[in-house]
Amino acid sequence: MKTHSPAPGRLFVAGTSLVLALLPGLSHGGGVSGPTFASRAPAVPLGPDLAERWARNDVQLAMGQMTLAQLETQLRRPETQASLGNGTIAVLYPNVEEPYRAAFVAMIQGIEDRTKVHVRSYAIDARLDVYDLNAQLKRNGTKVVIALGRQGITTASGLDRDITVLAGGALLSDSENVSGISLTPDPAILFARLKSLLPEVKRVLVVHDPRKSEWLIRIARDAAHAQGLELATVEARDLGQAAKAYNQLFASADKQHDALWLPHDSTTVEEGTLMPLILRGSWNSGVPLFSSNILHARKGALFAMSPNNLELGRTLASSALGLMNGEPRKRGVQPLRELHAALNLRTASHMGLAIGQQQQRTFDFIFPEP
Repeated sequence: MKTHSPAPGRLFVAGTSLVLALLPGLSHGGGVSGPTFASRAPAVPLGPDLAERWARNDVQLAMGQMTLAQLETQLRRPETQASLGNGTIAVLYPNVEEPYRAAFVAMIQGIEDRTKVHVRSYAIDARLDVYDLNAQLKRNGTKVVIALGRQGITTASGLDRDITVLAGGALLSDSENVSGISLTPDPAILFARLKSLLPEVKRVLVVHDPRKSEWLIRIARDAAHAQGLELATVEARDLGQAAKAYNQLFASADKQHDALWLPHDSTTVEEGTLMPLILRGSWNSGVPLFSSNILHARKGALFAMSPNNLELGRTLASSALGLMNGEPRKRGVQPLRELHAALNLRTASHMGLAIGQQQQRTFDFIFPEP
């Protein structure tokens, strides 16, 4: 198990030999200049008597000047309040190789950007002793764990109940006993993008396995209604049923007013057999195809979405700070709203769509790549 400890803003205080950790912003324009002691002195969590110490004027700043008003502003910040006597935040993430590691590193960067406090990150692998991890988290005063990826979430399930867990960085459903954000894109964002590209579309077609994605279909019905769309669903519980359903949809669909959505569903959006059939059916019939998986845009879907991992980390961090400040935990799983969008210009041209430079700039990725 590896630990990763980002360097927070630190301030050396004369007369007490105390390194004040967890005060955000002090090393970034907060009124203190000169070198820090981050490389020589360990970070010590602030005690609950910090405000009293300041009130008694028992502490003097050794470097630079800070007015009382500036200090009060810092202490009012929600991320600072979360660090004063309320515990700390930790992150669990899988100890995996590139390119998968980069996604989790970006999420952690987003968490650190938002919290601006001392966040310990633990790379989880099969050798981990959960008992030792739990003891270490409690020694560090951890109150909230952000668990990333399947391995992080599974490990977090073995922690003490007084440590609150937020899940992210994995495909989740509301049938799981977790709270957090799934990597599956929010249908509301997908449907809004669809309407911006194809305003004449009236119906969204989707083939899904109710055992895996019924929770998402419920959300999608409301999202479609809000966009003035009809959501037409077909259930399939195996590859054979899914293949038959796609063939029937392409044969009967109206290419002017229908579009096919591919959600994250391993039964009905299977890559080896079904995806070639789906892509060929969309190309030949002219029925627009859009997806929750950005790889499908590269292969020929008109557009698709992918996680914005940095922003996902920031959102998870905001939720963690809220929990540390006494906000109630949101139950269940939410779809992902922090997204990148990809467009396939070759597919758009095949469909007769003229997408100008201004509209292209609203996408983060363009395929085929220049």
